[in-house]
Amino acid sequence: MIVLRRLILNELIKWKKRKDRKPLILKGVRQCGKTYILNEFGRENYDEVSYFNFEGNPSLAERFEQDLDPRRIITELGILGKKAIKPMKTLIIFDEIQFCNKALTSLKYFYEMAPEYHIVCAGSLLGIALSKPLSFPVGKVDFLTLRPMCFYEFALANEEQMLLDYIESLSSYETVPQMFADKLSALLKTYYITGGMPEAVAKWIETKDVSEVERIQDVILDSYEVDFAKHAPAADFPKMSLIWKSIPGQLAKENGKFVYGHVKSGARAKDLEDAMQWLVDAGMVYKVCKIEKPAIPLSAYSSTGFFKLYISDTGLLRRMSRLPAASIFEDSRLYEEFKGALTENYVLAELVNVQGDMPFYWKSGNTAEVDFVAQFDERIVPIEVKASTNVKARSLGVYRQKYSPEVSVRTSMLNLKRDDNLLSIPLYMLWTIDRMVKQG
Repeated sequence: MIVLRRLILNELIKWKKRKDRKPLILKGVRQCGKTYILNEFGRENYDEVSYFNFEGNPSLAERFEQDLDPRRIITELGILGKKAIKPMKTLIIFDEIQFCNKALTSLKYFYEMAPEYHIVCAGSLLGIALSKPLSFPVGKVDFLTLRPMCFYEFALANEEQMLLDYIESLSSYETVPQMFADKLSALLKTYYITGGMPEAVAKWIETKDVSEVERIQDVILDSYEVDFAKHAPAADFPKMSLIWKSIPGQLAKENGKFVYGHVKSGARAKDLEDAMQWLVDAGMVYKVCKIEKPAIPLSAYSSTGFFKLYISDTGLLRRMSRLPAASIFEDSRLYEEFKGALTENYVLAELVNVQGDMPFYWKSGNTAEVDFVAQFDERIVPIEVKASTNVKARSLGVYRQKYSPEVSVRTSMLNLKRDDNLLSIPLYMLWTIDRMVKQG
């Protein structure tokens, strides 16, 4: 069996030890590994795991119909699962909880009346986002977000722990030995193809067969469409589908700015913005807004009418765009135009994994544009993305001349280098950006 180690396990252990612990909802898009990681967490940290799946299970949902008394529910769940549920000793997993609004509501009573029971929940973020407002236990639950596997986790899955530890030991004033740089570069190309959906990653490690990876990616993409139909309001379902399918084409444009009219001819913001917000709330789509002035807080200077949409998993974006895997492995010229969009999508996903927050992008009229602007403590850092070793561009220079940032980042396939306040970070080392930025 292939074991996929996820960094979120450390956060789950912290949750278990917390004295003010509440029932936990693990948010995340479908197929990103929520059920797997909760079962692994329970297996490694509890005496027992009691697992309950609400999808297509009316007898389970009935346990929450009579009333929401936690002790009665626990007794009946124990009978249903054919083993006693012990306070502090048993991890209770409620999977696909979005299918039972009363189970969601019950978390409030578990927190208030039976905090000794450790409960973790997983479910499609789309379903939870669209749950009935009265059913949600506001303020009575903890949250964690699981995203598709980042590049660091992908490298771990490929048994590169020692190499990652070595990279972690480097300072921003050192360089990566060429043999290690070549190895990580090749691994990154593979990651562009597989993405971070655990099932796709596991299939690659098992078979090294791209067609098998793509078969799984197609199943995941189909399941997303089913999720739209299952959970979204009837009026929003076709809009969500159209927006979702338009993203690769929108990103491929020269400036990548999202245009409603490219989703559907004649469409305006008022026609599509509700459906788009569902996709954002569900974590399937990342929305990066424009700023014209880099000041704290960045959100105060953002322009909500100008934004770009990205997909939470770079492998799915690659598959949606029907970009052949061979084009990436061989650096095909046919891939040149889309390479920038795919690389931007990867960089954004890595930044979100590192920070948990969405960065912005900067544009000054029609003269210059910096791909991302992110806040690291009190520093506002411009981040320019280059897909290869050709890093000539004027936009970052315009930004630096105008705002004199304490540190600027260029990420590309060039080696690690710090030149005064310009930090060059290889794309395969982006998971170290927080540490690198704070070093100098």
